[in-house]
Amino acid sequence: MMHHQVAVQARFNPETLERVLRVVRHRGFQICAMNMETATDAQNINIELTVASLRPVELLFSQLSKLVDVARVEIQQRTTSSQQIRA
Repeated sequence: MMHHQVAVQARFNPETLERVLRVVRHRGFQICAMNMETATDAQNINIELTVASLRPVELLFSQLSKLVDVARVEIQQRTTSSQQIRA
């Protein structure tokens, strides 16, 4: 499964977070981690998600961008690098 970081900026409405989560689920992505906070102007929110799926992340990007309250969506490939230290 591929993991992706998704950053969403949206207007603050009670239903905005629910809509974002519903789109993630309907597009076949699993939420691994989530953080939401109110922006400094208190009218917007910033949502950061780590999602996993075998499906292309572009499907999620295009659907999140269509939501009425969403101002910006940014997708970043999550790197999962492991290092071994030998003594």
